[in-house]
Amino acid sequence: MKIAFLGLGHMGLPMARNLKAAGHRVIGFDVSATAVAAGEAAGLDTAPSGVEAVRTGVDVVITMFQKGQQVLDTYTGGGTGGGLLDVAAPGTLFVDCSTIAVDEAQAAHELAVAAGHRMVDAPVSGGVVGAENSTLAFMVGGSDADFEAVRPLLEVMGQRIVHCGGPGLGQAAKMCNNMLLAVSQIAVAEAFVLGERLGLSHQALFDVASNASGQCWALTTNCPVPGPVPTSPANRGYEPGFAGALMAKDLGLAEQAVGVTGVDARMGMLAREIYAAFADGDGAGQDFSGIINTIRGDSDERTA
Repeated sequence: MKIAFLGLGHMGLPMARNLKAAGHRVIGFDVSATAVAAGEAAGLDTAPSGVEAVRTGVDVVITMFQKGQQVLDTYTGGGTGGGLLDVAAPGTLFVDCSTIAVDEAQAAHELAVAAGHRMVDAPVSGGVVGAENSTLAFMVGGSDADFEAVRPLLEVMGQRIVHCGGPGLGQAAKMCNNMLLAVSQIAVAEAFVLGERLGLSHQALFDVASNASGQCWALTTNCPVPGPVPTSPANRGYEPGFAGALMAKDLGLAEQAVGVTGVDARMGMLAREIYAAFADGDGAGQDFSGIINTIRGDSDERTA
């Protein structure tokens, strides 16, 4: 297939590279010249703009952006016309892999359908390691037919593909998952700091918890201390991975949803508060497992 892939950042580039390796023709674009250069170095064809990438007559348009408004503006041209929906061939399949609000995903779907196209929201989980190794999880919102159409492409980039329901429900699943992940990552970090202060080695705690009821992804894959999981960000200075700024953003989306639904999500909203503070400082560019250093620092202040 011929695919326009827009957004060649830490996640997008390896995803696009895997599609190319599977035999698809990928035309990439990013607003960052550095990212475009990285795409070219990876062997991707590139275009001078997203519109030009789509104008070449692609079958599929995949977007991997940071904000929902970017998706909507790119689809429509920001109200000035000449957006992706205007230049795409009739019936083009749009796949948004960004993490955005449910109502934004639903609005994007309505715009795409009104313009004569198809669209699914397909946010991802698994971080940069998952993108590089084609082990991502995709949470897909859209019609049954559109899900089946996009499934072969998602299977190139990931291992677990879940159809979550209609438009926007992929985003709903991602939001719930990331709120759970944030709470568990903080809990794992707190447990390690407590273990340190009680004289327990990192390895001993890991060996117990990873084989007991404390087992979770935040421990066994994203372990916040160096050593027990050699591939975790803690072993490379908390280089993301999944950056603290992105976790804070996702928890902001969860906060909006909690406000609309009235759910009593006290743990999730406390995690939102903790990661918002983390992202306001050095944590913005660190992996979100670096929250353990904040917990250590706050603990030192309490005992000073």
